[in-house]
Amino acid sequence: MNGFPKIETERLFLTELKSDDIYEIVKHASNKNISDFTQNIPFPYSEKDAIHWISVANKGFENGSQYTFAIRTKENNEFIGGIGLKVERRDNRAEIGYWIAEPYWGKGLATEATKSIIKYGFEKLKLNKLTSSHLAKNPASGRVMENCGMTKEGELKEQVFKQSEYHDLILYGLTNKHEK
Repeated sequence: MNGFPKIETERLFLTELKSDDIYEIVKHASNKNISDFTQNIPFPYSEKDAIHWISVANKGFENGSQYTFAIRTKENNEFIGGIGLKVERRDNRAEIGYWIAEPYWGKGLATEATKSIIKYGFEKLKLNKLTSSHLAKNPASGRVMENCGMTKEGELKEQVFKQSEYHDLILYGLTNKHEK
């Protein structure tokens, strides 16, 4: 693959994360509501966290194990979140992860970005299966997955330990043959 891909949707650009994004990443990710409803975003979220995220994204792209995109508005190219695929080549599948800045919740942007990443995973990466999961206390994320054609495959009780408590994890999946 030559260079990092750019995906365009009706209202969004999905592009490479850059060091110029650090300020916006920290501004949006350093929100307790973002941390509370995601598995991996800490609170408080620091510049060091953003630098690490960009570094992991770059290394993952270089070795083909991860495709992490900045979600940007088409209107002004503003950074509003992240979405990515963590690829398991042995089994020809990937896990989708995403987050959207709180001011952009409820506008269908997570669904729009997720639909485009599903298409990318199946068409460009030729994956067989895509999965995603959400904390049980974040049913809005489950609605995004359902709106993208994913099916609930299970629930893992007390799977995630975050903020001194255990959380149930809801799993979703979609295979390439069901996406069409």
